[in-house]
Amino acid sequence: MLELNVNLGERSYPIFIAPGVMHNELQLKKFIGDCRPVIVTNDTISPLYLETFKSKINHLSPLTFILPDGEQFKTLSSFEKINAFLLQNNCGRDTCLVALGGGVIGDLTGFVAACYQRGVPFIQVPTTLLSQVDSSVGGKTAVNHPLGKNMIGAFYQPSAVFIDTNSLSTLASREFSAGMAEVIKYGLIYDTELFLYIENNVDSLKSLNKTAIQHIIQRCCQIKADIVALDEKESGIRALLNLGHTFGHAIEAQMGYGVWLHGEAVAAGIVMACKLAKLRGNLLDTDVNRVIKLLSSFDLPIAAPDEMSYKDFISHMKKDKKNLKGTIRFILPIEFGRCALESDVTEQQLKALF
Repeated sequence: MLELNVNLGERSYPIFIAPGVMHNELQLKKFIGDCRPVIVTNDTISPLYLETFKSKINHLSPLTFILPDGEQFKTLSSFEKINAFLLQNNCGRDTCLVALGGGVIGDLTGFVAACYQRGVPFIQVPTTLLSQVDSSVGGKTAVNHPLGKNMIGAFYQPSAVFIDTNSLSTLASREFSAGMAEVIKYGLIYDTELFLYIENNVDSLKSLNKTAIQHIIQRCCQIKADIVALDEKESGIRALLNLGHTFGHAIEAQMGYGVWLHGEAVAAGIVMACKLAKLRGNLLDTDVNRVIKLLSSFDLPIAAPDEMSYKDFISHMKKDKKNLKGTIRFILPIEFGRCALESDVTEQQLKALF
């Protein structure tokens, strides 16, 4: 079992990465303690893992709340339903929420944990590649609003993260590809060796080779842990983790949450960011083509939806959380392995993407 740490002083916590780690009874007991666990999951994950997971903590009389699966359920309505369930079951501050699922479940459960009785502990048990390499680490919690993705939420760190690589064996291929968009993102913003590793191991990754999978998860989690330790609340360097997200969030909001998976929208957004960087003289055609080829090898979209116009993108991007004093700010590659937050992108440069 690999163990990493997110170093945040009194809010520090471990990340455990291993096959079968979600069933590690000793570690689960350590981090749930004497709290009453409430497992939040969805109707895709519950038939696969819920009963086995519960069996490890049955002595604590766990409760379960099951949501429908999908980004369209990451809403204030779902947030309210979970809170009502906790109140109806007389859950106090000695409650520990357990997020058993992908990014939607993790973000939503974390937001409930941040707010219920002004804060109760929670642990992350991510079951998708995207949540394992990105959303389960770092304490970003939120729900979506029809006008913008993740616009209502809080920074609230988990007590621990249990990344069970066995759960990827039941993951749909489309969901796996969506996760790879985030992995590729890490290579572009921070680690050219990771990008090269992905290029050289496409087939191994797609076949879920255990060594390859564990390597990319460990590397992405380490990068994110290092960045979060430096900038927990995204006032500086952490914003670079949003490469492709300014465009990607616009796609998700415009098309309807769940129509495009988050990672699919991010993939298209990464290509748009790279093309914009090329227009600004920072990347070469060969660099952009290399990114497109790698994203395509995982069957990811490499262009925005045909039905989205320049005005559609601008309308959504004006609500982006990185904006400052009304100026849209973009994360753009400067070179492979290095990005920057840019606020001087011109209207002419943006329109050239369409």
